[in-house]
Amino acid sequence: MARDIRGILLCGGQASRFGSDKLLAGPGPVVADAARHLKDAVDHVLAVIPLGKAKLREALERAGCEVLETDRTAQGMAGSLVAGIEAMESAGGWVIALGDMPSVRVQTIRAVAQALREGAAIALPVAADGRRGHPVGFGGGLREELLALQGDVGARSVLARHAGAIRTIATDDAGIFVDIDTPQDLAALHKGHTT
Repeated sequence: MARDIRGILLCGGQASRFGSDKLLAGPGPVVADAARHLKDAVDHVLAVIPLGKAKLREALERAGCEVLETDRTAQGMAGSLVAGIEAMESAGGWVIALGDMPSVRVQTIRAVAQALREGAAIALPVAADGRRGHPVGFGGGLREELLALQGDVGARSVLARHAGAIRTIATDDAGIFVDIDTPQDLAALHKGHTT
């Protein structure tokens, strides 16, 4: 039976460098583009957001996501990740994507999900120069380790402990590195989209 791979979109950042809610910036907006790409690659997507973000919830629901509002986003990326894993604990694996990364290609995300379905413990895209990007996929066997995470470094410790089990997916998708942290990032993204 195929493993049930689900998407978790982390949308809990403070956007301190952007100056306003970066996830709702741009024509997409940013978060809706990220959500749609994830939703096109896996069947079920849960977006994890801070409490009381009605506009963010609305944008994500329009993009087809289930939304979890939680105060645990204040605990950093790990807090959001743990909340998402708990809410989708029965899944066979998770593709963890970031709400401020709107340019990852759908086929890249699909490849990460497919690697998990084929039994990979961890899967992630890698550029020709060896740099790792997002999203990162985790198989269900790592559930307990993921649930034990704390702080704002996400799942780096899990990746370090299981370095030998990581399945890398070669890609020329520059979107695996493009995150929107400043208005300049957003302007550069849209400039790159114009021909």
